[in-house]
Order: sequence, then C-alpha cells, then structure tokens
Amino acid sequence: MKVTRYTGGPLPTNCYMLTDESTGASAVIDPGFVNASLLKAVEEADVQAILLTHGHWDHIAGVAEIQKKTGAKLYIDAEDELFLTDSALNLSVELTGRPLPPLKADVTVSDGDVIPLGSLRIHVLHTPGHTIGSCCYVVEGAIFSGDTLFKMSAGRTDFPTGSYPQLLASLKRLCALEGDYHVYPGHEWETTLGFERKHNPFVEG
Repeated sequence: MKVTRYTGGPLPTNCYMLTDESTGASAVIDPGFVNASLLKAVEEADVQAILLTHGHWDHIAGVAEIQKKTGAKLYIDAEDELFLTDSALNLSVELTGRPLPPLKADVTVSDGDVIPLGSLRIHVLHTPGHTIGSCCYVVEGAIFSGDTLFKMSAGRTDFPTGSYPQLLASLKRLCALEGDYHVYPGHEWETTLGFERKHNPFVEG
C-alpha cells in the first residue's frame, strides 16, 4: 500500500492518493482542489475511486475535474450526500462567494461498509461531529480522518449539522480501535493514533 499526499487550495487541504501496489488500483481521497502535481498523478494512475470524508467545499471542489480525467466513481457517506448539491451545506458560497456546481455520488456508504480497491479493503467508519455524515476510511495500518481528528486537535462543529457531543463520541470510538494507526488528516500534519491518545486534549485519556 502506498499513500501520497498533495496539499493545495486556499485553506490548505490535504488530498491523498491511495494505491494498491500489487495491482496499481488507486483512490483519490478528498480532492478539494486541483493543481499540476495532483493532475499529473491522476493522469498517470489507475484511479478507480474518489473517496470523500465529508462534503465541505474545501474537500470536494476538485471532484468534477478528477472525475472527468479518470471516470472514477464518487463515494460519500449517505448522511452527507446532500452536501454535494446544497451550497449552504457545503459552504461554497460562504467560502468563495459562488455555489459549487452540483455533484452526484455514484456510491453512498454507511458505517461498516467495505470498499474494495485492488487487493485492499477500505473500511468505512461513520464519525459524525464535524458534519452529520463525516466518516473515516481505515485500511491496513492507516486512517484517513478528514476533519474529524487532527494532530493535537479535532474538527470544528459550528457549521451546519455539526455536533460537539457527536465529535467527542467519534474521537472516543477512533481511539478505542485496537493497536496503532498512521493518521492522515484533512489539514496540517500527519500523526499516529497512539500519539493522539496520549496528547490530544479532545481525547479522554
């Protein structure tokens, strides 16, 4: 399994390419922007899926262009599907002054679903709080946490459908996973679940 990070956009946002090295099958996670390096990567890869951790503009703005170049299927948690068409929910007007053209999910996922990618099996973990349909993708020793868990921090809950109690419950669920994981968040720095269990002030020890 190979993970490559691309960072861009005004906030900025982390987009990841997950590749099954045995087959070359790849998924793009949270393409909130497009830039030259990301476009070059998707053009050279066998991108079969676009996985969204949630539906905010800064995580979905590059979806249409990536789909156009790859034909990849778009996955999002069923609870956040409306974010793809509602500019008030996805914050595109609030953040950019204009609505994002509507997107259409090919597959909606729910807690416990498994997404195949070559020989990899990507497990969906529903982690509401930042949005009602936020989810994490767990594969082998990695967690793609979107805006649920950050290094020494957690996602904000003051946007539509956000819930601080739900976020705390989601963080508790993540930290209850057995063993350690490498955490790939939607913004800023990578971390590990073991580190967050010990040092994150949003996580009860």
